[in-house]
Amino acid sequence: MNQRARIAMGEEEIAALLRDSRKLQLATINPDGTPHLVTMFYGLTGGRLTFWTYHKAQKTKNIERDARVTCLIETGEDYFELRGALVYGKAELIDDPEEILAVGMDVTRRMTGLTDVTQLREYVEHTARKRVAFIVEPTRVVSWDHRKLA
Repeated sequence: MNQRARIAMGEEEIAALLRDSRKLQLATINPDGTPHLVTMFYGLTGGRLTFWTYHKAQKTKNIERDARVTCLIETGEDYFELRGALVYGKAELIDDPEEILAVGMDVTRRMTGLTDVTQLREYVEHTARKRVAFIVEPTRVVSWDHRKLA
């Protein structure tokens, strides 16, 4: 077995990483073809990555032009602790206000670490008026868990 196959994570391990992490690196494609890379808090809907952002954000403009995205979720400090997943996919627009609010509430819950964010609903509703949300439909996932090397 080659080392690449040895450190790949299974579906359940990837799902746990996505469930337990809070931030991802989102890459979209700028008009000139260069990558636009930002850190985002994210949510999960049916195991798929979701995020929200402002209507006028560069990442929104980039996705409207080219829906291809790459999302990196990674954890660990030392080499033999590194775990991660690269989710390649297409970002699908969510423009229904209730669905945007649901994504916003999930992102807020994960961002704050609170189990119950109902006390923040009014704030989330207020900011949701200027936002859109996206769900990432994965086309390919690459993963690694360097703890398997030890």
